[in-house]
Amino acid sequence: MKNKYFGTDGIRGIVNKGNITGEKFFKFGLASGTYFKNQKKNKQIAIIAKDTRLSGYTLEPALVSGLVSGGMHVFTLGPLPTNGLAMLTKSMKANMGIMITASHNPYQDNGLKLFGPDGMKLSDNIEKKIEKLIDTKNTKQLSDPKLLGRVKRLEDGNDKYIKIIKSNFPSNFHLKGLKIVLDCANGAGYKAAPKLLKDLGAKVITIGTNPNGLNINKKCGSTYPSKIKLAVKKFKAHVGISFDGDADRIIMCDEKGKIIDGDQIIAMLARRWKSKKILKGGVIGTLMSNYGLEKFLKNEKIKFSRSKVGDRYVKEKMKKLNFNLGGEQSGHIILGKFATTGDGLLVALEVLFSLRKGKKASDLLNVFKPLPQILENITVKDKEIIQERKCKIAMKSANKLMGQKGRILVRKSGTEPKIRIMAESYDKKLILKCIKIIKKGIK
Repeated sequence: MKNKYFGTDGIRGIVNKGNITGEKFFKFGLASGTYFKNQKKNKQIAIIAKDTRLSGYTLEPALVSGLVSGGMHVFTLGPLPTNGLAMLTKSMKANMGIMITASHNPYQDNGLKLFGPDGMKLSDNIEKKIEKLIDTKNTKQLSDPKLLGRVKRLEDGNDKYIKIIKSNFPSNFHLKGLKIVLDCANGAGYKAAPKLLKDLGAKVITIGTNPNGLNINKKCGSTYPSKIKLAVKKFKAHVGISFDGDADRIIMCDEKGKIIDGDQIIAMLARRWKSKKILKGGVIGTLMSNYGLEKFLKNEKIKFSRSKVGDRYVKEKMKKLNFNLGGEQSGHIILGKFATTGDGLLVALEVLFSLRKGKKASDLLNVFKPLPQILENITVKDKEIIQERKCKIAMKSANKLMGQKGRILVRKSGTEPKIRIMAESYDKKLILKCIKIIKKGIK
């Protein structure tokens, strides 16, 4: 059964409409706090971080109010990357963590991502239980006045996060001699990412580090990689790094200006980890992962399995199969040895660890030849349109035309009002024909 509030990556939508209102965020806070209460603990603790959207100032107090009303003590951390929040939830032994973000979406959207005490995103089962609590009118969730929670702001969240990241690398690790273009998407990583790279000795040219509440992901960040491409060429940098609004995605650019997606980064890390005997089990991709990645891993004798789209599904399958590397073409990459969710900064350091030895990004990151792939996003009023007869007939026709020459995937976005069409084949003309057929069925 479809979730009422939660999509593939938390709750998300347009601010002051539907689920993204102060009233709803109070209920989200009260319900999630109620679910994660641990009566064996003396103190019930929730920690909250956010990205840089203006709407965070509206939604955070409502969320805090709900948590406190349910008896949770709350620590607010301000802007912090999503995995920073996940890491601190675990290290601070909190009952739960909440990230207020709409990730790569534009500023007018917002939402939240929930983490359990283990720093993991929630399963579909737990989300359904919280949804029941959201909709209940049972006032028993509200705390006795003398048991209300307290709220405290912590100013050192980014410093704590950076310290944890650094602890995963040798103490003598440095990036001296490297010139890096860094795009933080005017989002949650705008403080931590430049500081981390500069602390390690890199020369950093920054983009997207001046958030004003309205410019998050605006013609910058991982969904707009041409920004780092141009800057790398202009400043003759060794590499470009681009994050999304909550810094859990990474897209890179080599010194020649070629964009490097998540699949190529995963391939590079898989080969390196295998040679270092760090790789455990194999690699988890998604239904969107390029066939070229699958073929490369097969040739390297590395196991590969696909999950549903969404980094929490990647993580769930990693856990199930006992693999320690997985991710998405979009740049959500989970280093299971170090993290419970995607972390752009952590992945960047893993790549830079190899680059520091004088290797060129173009040699290191162009690992396999991808199968030509085209992705189109169609904005729709109702995503259920793909269940209509006209759309189903179009998809059937396109798949028949494609035959054995490639594959087609049509799915509802879990984060935006869009239908995503992906087709891949060595025949680009065939790809375009198939996509055209499906688009006619949707519109």
